[in-house]
Parts: sequence; structure tokens; C-alpha cells
Amino acid sequence: MTDKRKRKLNWFYVPAVILMIAFIAYPLGNAIYLSFFKWNGYSVNKEFVGIENYVSMFKDKVFVSSLRNTLIYGFGCTLFQQIIGLALALFLNSKFKGRGIVRTVIYMPAMVSGLVMGYIMYFFFQYKGGVVNDILAAFGASGYDWLGNGTSAIAVIVFINTWQFVGVSMVIYLAGIQGVSQSYLEAATVDGANAWERFRFIILPLLVPALSSSVIYNLIGGLKLYDVIIALTDGGPAKKTHSLATYIANRYFDAERAGYAAAIGVFSFVMIMIISMIVNAYFRKKEVDL
Repeated sequence: MTDKRKRKLNWFYVPAVILMIAFIAYPLGNAIYLSFFKWNGYSVNKEFVGIENYVSMFKDKVFVSSLRNTLIYGFGCTLFQQIIGLALALFLNSKFKGRGIVRTVIYMPAMVSGLVMGYIMYFFFQYKGGVVNDILAAFGASGYDWLGNGTSAIAVIVFINTWQFVGVSMVIYLAGIQGVSQSYLEAATVDGANAWERFRFIILPLLVPALSSSVIYNLIGGLKLYDVIIALTDGGPAKKTHSLATYIANRYFDAERAGYAAAIGVFSFVMIMIISMIVNAYFRKKEVDL
């Protein structure tokens, strides 16, 4: 390829660079700038406070609980999505009538907005007239205030997010399984390997790239979970279900502490980036060279 052609092709990067600057670099830079100020979000006056917002974060009990919840949402949902998604992929990789319909039904929740999903599931888990409590009542059991208790509300959020996006993991694993050469499995069968041994020593090692993609995708989604929480609990009861994302919105709009919200946003960005890099590096070491 000539240098002239290379220079022409480089122009195709320009739109992508402009979009990255406009929607990633500029907002991030502006957030870092605002995090050093005390500002209510709309006034023209800003008071420079240095790192005070960052120091205040770790003295804020709600921030600490939001950070804990964020890690629960991120790692909890990711763990269940991988286990269930892989199990579904192994099941749906077999041939049976109607498997295409089953795949579609499992994947469908991922196509629904998280906010819409949250509002739908609210009617399932609400205390009075909720579907879950109505089912319990039909069996003679008393209802439970699922969203009125911090622990159970967090469990409900993890369940809903897991269920909504488990289909994404299923599709990724299904593609990975179908990419495994049948010759490896046939050779292992001839050598006397049973189904578990074929999965443990052949399929699973070759699924590491798919596992890496699925884990990173689900982990980032869980760590920045927002819409389902807003629809179900809005951070309640008593701010016990806030994630960092919802707490940023709470501090910015409700408390009018834009600078503090920006500091939390910067912290959240750095945390997610570091976790993603560590997880990605770990899986790269586990990849099998063929």
C-alpha cells in the first residue's frame, strides 16, 4: 500500500475521533474539572475546593454503601449470568424441535429498555397486588415486602438484571461452542473421555475468549447499573439500594451538589476501567493457543 493511499485511508478515522472527543473525552475532562469545585449545577458561580469532594466521598456513608452495592450488582450479576448463560448455551447447542424459539425467548428481555423492564417487574414484586405475593397467597403463604427491605431489594435487582441479560451471555457462549472443532471432541471420545471430561478439558479452555467477552460486557453493565434501580426503588428504601450511577444523579439533581456528583463520576469511571483491565489481563493469560 502506498503512502498516499494510507493518508487517504487515515481520513476515515476522523469521524470516529470527532465522536470520541465530543462524547467521551470532553465530558470526562469537564467532569474532572467540575470535581474540584463546589457548584449547585446551574449557578454561574463556582467555588474551588480542591480535592475536598474526593475526601468527602469516603466520609459519606451512603457513598460507601452505594460502592458496596455497585460491586454486588457488577460481580453478582456477572457470576449468575455466566453460569446460567453457559448452561443454556450447552443445552441449546443440542438439536431439538423448537430450539430457535427457545433461543429467541431467552434473548428477548435484552432487547427491552432497562427502565421499561424495571417498571414491568415492579408490578411483580410490589407488596400489595404484586404477582409474586399473589402466587404466595395462592399457596397459603403470607406476602413479603420485597422492595421495602434493603437486602431483599438488592437481591431482586440482581435477579432482574441477571434475567434480562443472561441471553447475551448465552449467545456469546453458543457462538464459542459452535466454533470448537468437532475433531477435538471426537478424538477425546475415542480416547475414552466422558461428557464432563470433554467439557472440562476441551470445550472450556477453548471458550476463554468467549468467556472474556461475556464477563467484560456483563461486568461493565452491572457496575454502571442505573435504569432498573431507578424504576424499582429509586435508591430506596432509605437510600440502601443506590448504585454509584444512581447516587450521582441523586447528588446532582436532588441535592444540587454537582461538583460532588462529578467527583463520584470520576471515581466510578476509574474504578470500572481498572477492574476491566485487570479482568481482561487475567483472561488473556488463560487463552489457549491453537
